[in-house]
Amino acid sequence: MIGTDIRLAAEHLNAGETVGIPTETVYGLAANAFNEAAVVSIFRIKNRPFFDPLILHVRDIEQAKKLVKSFPDKALKLAEAFWPGPLTFLLHKTDVVPDIVTSGSDLVAVRVPSHPMTLALLQEVDFPIAAPSANPFGYISPTLAEHVDKQLGKEVSYILDGGACSIGLESTIINCSTEPYTIARLGGLPKHQIEQVLGEPVAMHLNQNSNPSAPGQLDKHYSPLSKFILSDNLEDTINRHLHEKIVVLNFGDTLVNDSIYQLNLSKRGDLEEAARNLFHFMRLLDQLNADVIIAQSLPEYGLGLAINDRLRRAASK
Repeated sequence: MIGTDIRLAAEHLNAGETVGIPTETVYGLAANAFNEAAVVSIFRIKNRPFFDPLILHVRDIEQAKKLVKSFPDKALKLAEAFWPGPLTFLLHKTDVVPDIVTSGSDLVAVRVPSHPMTLALLQEVDFPIAAPSANPFGYISPTLAEHVDKQLGKEVSYILDGGACSIGLESTIINCSTEPYTIARLGGLPKHQIEQVLGEPVAMHLNQNSNPSAPGQLDKHYSPLSKFILSDNLEDTINRHLHEKIVVLNFGDTLVNDSIYQLNLSKRGDLEEAARNLFHFMRLLDQLNADVIIAQSLPEYGLGLAINDRLRRAASK
């Protein structure tokens, strides 16, 4: 059931059930993080491997501090700059965080989302909310309540409808457990903004197929059902696949043959618009049952880094 009743969503969470929740990044599949049976249901519903950890959503910095052994000054500086918002911190957890949430790691991922409905929901419950993206594991992340309902509706007690996600990419994850800090997942907060606040460069450590320390680090992820190709030269790639049914995901002023169905992430070359459209357009193209989806690489700066990261993982074999 889809609706806007925050108290009803809280009742389901208090009862140990799962709820679809809106965030500024993507929709999440939420459960009481302190209820291990409820957390297990997240993994079951998504068919998510138990070695892939979850993110905890909290109402504010003070609640986050209760989940971690320490919140370093540099991390606090980032939290004060970007929370609520699309930045997740990896920090050493306390014993109150169940091991199933972190897949046995001593690091926990935690953030304060900025969507007003989910912030209100967090005020209604007295526990952090564990919430990965509300989609079958490895598939395209949901950015509308209808996406959640179509794929997980029968398994979820309630879906809180907060409209379209304003960012459309998962949160950026920064590992603050050791110095120097590193980016564990590119996402909705561009890397350069983090570096501006810290006053120093931040390296990236993105892929871990065995025992990942953070969500979104597996090589193959965010994948449509159709074959998916990421191309730096759209025209050449299309010419190599003319014998197949092709659909195209392009960007900016790039044009392809009018006979080929195409969706443009942003005709004006706006990376924020492209991020908002990414997962929704990938879903639309996947519904056309094409032989192959060909996606154009975006510029490698700002949110383009995170968008290309998702496209590369979608295209991974």
